[in-house]
Amino acid sequence: MRRAGCALVGIVVAIGLLAAAWLAFGWFSSGPVEEETAFIVPSGSTLTSAARKLEEEGLIGSADAFLLRAKVFGGSEPIQAGEFLLPEGASPSQILAIFQSGQVLRRFVTIPEGMPSALVYDRLMAEELLTGEIEIPEEGSILPDTYDFERGESRAAVLARMQEAMTRTIEELWPKKGPRSVVNTPAEAVILASIVEKETGVASERGMVAGLYSNRLRIGMRLQADPTIIYPITQGRPLGRRIRRSEIDAVNDYNTYSMSGLPRGPITNPGRDSIAAVLNPDETDALYMVADGSGGHAFGRTLAEHEANVEKWYALRRERGEM
Repeated sequence: MRRAGCALVGIVVAIGLLAAAWLAFGWFSSGPVEEETAFIVPSGSTLTSAARKLEEEGLIGSADAFLLRAKVFGGSEPIQAGEFLLPEGASPSQILAIFQSGQVLRRFVTIPEGMPSALVYDRLMAEELLTGEIEIPEEGSILPDTYDFERGESRAAVLARMQEAMTRTIEELWPKKGPRSVVNTPAEAVILASIVEKETGVASERGMVAGLYSNRLRIGMRLQADPTIIYPITQGRPLGRRIRRSEIDAVNDYNTYSMSGLPRGPITNPGRDSIAAVLNPDETDALYMVADGSGGHAFGRTLAEHEANVEKWYALRRERGEM
């Protein structure tokens, strides 16, 4: 009798060990996730509802088995809502750990240097994974950069981060303003930086262009920056044609051909480097610049030098068949 009882106990223990092994194997072994997959845990989800959704999408074999194993091995931390990236072959234990970690999948939106606010608005409104409405932000209030966001996040929240980044950048750079800078306020720095940003796409020229415009402002010479003609016409969107004579002569608060000093506000969102350039412009005697055909500019100290550079530019354009 005693021998039979021992045998029965042995069988029970064996069954228990097999059951434990089954539970552990199913919890820690690879699952049916065939490739890296984004999965959304809706706001307010319970572990039960998330498990049902995982089963429906074929990412686990059984919701009931997942829940049973989660009770045994998964701990007590709650799952988080959001979009999560499940790796190929993710085990149930990995999936639960990902949900509990709160490390949601981040998406990215890039605002290039010199993108005006009207186009920033277009970019944010075109991002289908964002929600809500925004107005066109104030020009010059956004720091060009790459920003991450979550699926379902509001456009207003992403825009606020962009504007906070610009505020922090100005607060960091303004105390570093050098003696050659002619701007008197952070707002003036952003305005002049926006002109520098639009006038050259060559990073190495920013300091030189900033120095040239600083020289003009210092002696009361008009900036005569073409982008300031275009801005009041298009609010930063591409003009799509050549500037007309009537537009060059137009009198408004932006056109630096018809006014002295800075325009009333920024004409785009300048990047960090352009802001730094106007706060510490290159030391130069240049007052003039014209395209040199390579994407950059030829700089001149005198009108005679400038006219010679212009003639070289025209000759190059004639050679290219552009004139």
